[in-house]
Amino acid sequence: MLSLSSSSFSPTTTTNTTTTNPHHRPSPSQPPPCFLSPLLGRHHKSVSLRCCSSINGSPNSVPNSDRVTTRSSRVDDNSNKEVKLKIGLIGFGNFGQFLAKTMVSHGHTVLAYSRSDYSRAADMIGVQFFSDADDLCEEHPEVILLCTSILSTEKVLRLLPLHRLRRSTLFADVLSVKEFPRSLFLQLLPPDFDILCTHPMFGPDSGKSGWGGLPFVFDKVRVGSDPARESRAEAFLDIFRNAGCRMVEMTCADHDKHAAGSQFITHMMGRVLEKLDLENTPINTKGYESLLNLVDNTARDSFELFYGLFLYNKNAMEQLERMDWAFDMVKKQLSGYLHGMVRKQLMLETGQDQDQVGVINGKNNHNKKLLLPPPKIVSSVVPEKKKHDLVVINGRS
Repeated sequence: MLSLSSSSFSPTTTTNTTTTNPHHRPSPSQPPPCFLSPLLGRHHKSVSLRCCSSINGSPNSVPNSDRVTTRSSRVDDNSNKEVKLKIGLIGFGNFGQFLAKTMVSHGHTVLAYSRSDYSRAADMIGVQFFSDADDLCEEHPEVILLCTSILSTEKVLRLLPLHRLRRSTLFADVLSVKEFPRSLFLQLLPPDFDILCTHPMFGPDSGKSGWGGLPFVFDKVRVGSDPARESRAEAFLDIFRNAGCRMVEMTCADHDKHAAGSQFITHMMGRVLEKLDLENTPINTKGYESLLNLVDNTARDSFELFYGLFLYNKNAMEQLERMDWAFDMVKKQLSGYLHGMVRKQLMLETGQDQDQVGVINGKNNHNKKLLLPPPKIVSSVVPEKKKHDLVVINGRS
């Protein structure tokens, strides 16, 4: 396993021919020294992520087209492979397993801890499962990723044996709210720990066909200036970059503001529509199909998640009040329009305002009724009961 926090390997691992002979130039069939790729075992210690040698011995002289470190992937120069992380997942429910599958497929070592026994599911994915958080922390994962529910995050974090982790460990989360975990991390984690707040704006349902184009929000709350720690944070973000996510860097405060106007509203409307027991019909429109899909997607999430979106995002209450206002406005608009129609109907039936409704286009319209019938309570005249006409069928009545 490549470990960013480990010491660099022995100087004998690579050979810098340019140091011994500054005039030496490799033959066309001989690659530059920084591209030599000795086979390394999976558990070798990591190395610096920057190319330390080039054709003329100066890293800055390497042409841009030959640089091995790019934004889209962190690369170990001596092995010519992407950096592989050891990631500890705290919480291994539906969402934790969903993320772990992609992490394992990218070659990262994934450890998982949960209060429930998910050892069988972990074996199927290729994840090492721990039933004790102390045992996981003693494995010294480079990244601790919280995949807990919003409501249980503080309790879980307080119970983690932080003293068993390395002092430079990177902590990250994938909660649907961001200011809350940010404040919690800054309050409870030692100052040497790095902090990365993230939110994949998708889940097992919306991301089951791939993550291409789906937004991934992140905020580098606290990342050490050491190149290895910066590269580790980027290597973690590369999991989502390389999966095709649309990377969106913004502050935790801005995330919560936007999420309250999108994610909370979506869940709120889905929950409201669920109470209506909407059903499939033989004449579904596209719009109605969208509503059914909305109900289906939000109903699959637990009410605990929905409550967490409301309780731990200070902007959610404002959106809820705006929804109440908007609903009342639409009802008043409908009532006002209905009142106007009924008023005109009553004026026509009672003969009021004769000058205004007497003649239209040369025709007498005093007795013309509107399409909207008046409410039954308006009329004081009880209509006579009519006898049903007999219908003759086949000569019989």
